Amino acid sequence: MIRIISLVALIIIALVAPFFFYPVFLMKALCFALFACAFNLLLGYVGLLSFGHAAFLGSAAYVTGHSMKVLGLPPELSILAGTGAAALLGLGFGWLAIRRQGIYFAMITLALSQMVFFFALQAPFTGGEDGIQAIPRGYLLGFIDLNNQLTLYYFVLAMFVFGWLVIYRTIHSPFGQVLKAIRENEPRAISLGYRTDQYKLMAFVLSAALSGMAGATKTLVFQLASLTDVHWHMSGEVVLMTLLGGMGTVFGPVVGAFLVVTIQNYLAQLGSWVTIIQGGIFVVCVLLFRRGIVGEAMALARKLRKKPEKEDAVS
Repeated sequence: MIRIISLVALIIIALVAPFFFYPVFLMKALCFALFACAFNLLLGYVGLLSFGHAAFLGSAAYVTGHSMKVLGLPPELSILAGTGAAALLGLGFGWLAIRRQGIYFAMITLALSQMVFFFALQAPFTGGEDGIQAIPRGYLLGFIDLNNQLTLYYFVLAMFVFGWLVIYRTIHSPFGQVLKAIRENEPRAISLGYRTDQYKLMAFVLSAALSGMAGATKTLVFQLASLTDVHWHMSGEVVLMTLLGGMGTVFGPVVGAFLVVTIQNYLAQLGSWVTIIQGGIFVVCVLLFRRGIVGEAMALARKLRKKPEKEDAVS
């Protein structure tokens, strides 16, 4: 009952939020929340730390922007094209990277991501350092005007909810249970007959596709695809969001993404000091909130639930 009430409250808050907060800020936070959730699927539930997820966010942004501005495709097809491109890129990256574990896996993903960055810098259709600018938003399904900020917000919200539900269903399915088994003890999962490399590759591709969907949606919001989307700093930011919110939790990455975006938005006038503030918050959270904000809150709730049970048993 508590979960149902909380979910209904969150839905109501999300629906009325654009009437109280700047819609573009909310849409940016939702895009990064989906990106963080997709990353958390790989790190929190498979135990694979990727330093190259910016490649999927950025490649989808470029493909979506090029499809809409140059090819003239509608928004729904452009987003599908960007998501598909990110999934294909994830298939190639994953096929190479899952052969290694730990720091070697992280370094391989970082190296491959840097290759995508330099490709985006040199390729003629990406616009180089200028990126793809003035991308038209167009009409969704031919009649829904996405140039209206309120309409665009609800579309972005729908995309986030769809991606979040895909992740939620995945981690609560038999496939998700195998992923958790691989995270806890991969040799034992292999001894039980599971082809762990195939499961890890499928999780990697799904994470890449959802990251691409976040990048494609972000392109519509800002009407821009730039090198910032494929830079390694973006890969570091998504790690920060996930760890701050709570790795391996459903709502943790969402909280972490909103926290980081809020800091960047409201402290933008401080310039480079924002990075220092982010670093300080990260250090404090690592020292005091080892499980992340949501993880610590869940652990505290479990302790409070156990105390009345113990008291009842004693009495």
